[in-house]
Amino acid sequence: MDLSDFRKEYTDRGLSREDLAADPMAQFEQWFQQAVELKLHEPNAMSLATVDATGRPLLRTVLLKYFDTNGFVFFTNYQSRKAKHIAENPNVSLLFPWVILERQVIVQGRAEKISATESLKYFTSRPRESQLGAWVSDQSSVISSRKLLMQKLAEIKDKFANGEVPLPSFWGGYRVVPETIEFWQGGSARLHDRFLYERKEGGWEIERLSP
Repeated sequence: MDLSDFRKEYTDRGLSREDLAADPMAQFEQWFQQAVELKLHEPNAMSLATVDATGRPLLRTVLLKYFDTNGFVFFTNYQSRKAKHIAENPNVSLLFPWVILERQVIVQGRAEKISATESLKYFTSRPRESQLGAWVSDQSSVISSRKLLMQKLAEIKDKFANGEVPLPSFWGGYRVVPETIEFWQGGSARLHDRFLYERKEGGWEIERLSP
């Protein structure tokens, strides 16, 4: 299929240096709130890129669960493929593709495990079914059938039927500590506005990038 003529002209919404907050996390919060107010579907969905020990990249979508001045936090099974990649190479990248807003945010940084206390705090806030699901899924491993998965779920439900579901030792969060954050705003005639925040000693440096 030839997609060479499949294009959309962007609006001239624009983004100027004067529009930007001095801190990229404050700028991200501003854009995120706008995405929420406009009722984008899952604005916290982000693509996570990791690289394995042989240098092969892998991309998947995960959900941002909270962010603050320290970085972006998501949760997963610590035995998953993404966790193994991070153990081998903690350098990762995130992408927030807010296409409807003609925006994207690209983060480069290092992923590090959060504390068990932080993971427990989030885990206890999850619906019970999601808590059980964390125990059931041996994430990224090969399974012979969905029936086997459902049998394991029934066993876990029975095991924890009379009490709270504990935090699995193999499940928890990662924080991506950003080193660079790029804010991209689509522009007319493909003259997009791009600004890169780069962490420097003593603060953040902001540079405009060519589209």
